[in-house]
Amino acid sequence: MKAKSRKDVASSVVKNIVSIDEGKIQSHVTGIVRSTVEETLNGLLDAEADRLCGAGKYERSESRKDTRAGHYDRKLQTQAGEVVLKVPNRPQRA
Repeated sequence: MKAKSRKDVASSVVKNIVSIDEGKIQSHVTGIVRSTVEETLNGLLDAEADRLCGAGKYERSESRKDTRAGHYDRKLQTQAGEVVLKVPNRPQRA
């Protein structure tokens, strides 16, 4: 049996140190995209609620047209995975 040379041992060590797991990378990138989509959509929903109310969350304003009453969660399936939308509640006016 032939002993391994220093070069072979060094090459083996480097291969073990530098290993790329494409599955983990893809999973991580997908998670980043999913969370970005979720944050963006929730930001748009909040901005639309602010526009409809005439004021931001907790903001007191003479020009305020409506109130907000929390939010409810709604799941949305996207190509990046399932995201949870926080849909603002607006009380029904009679």
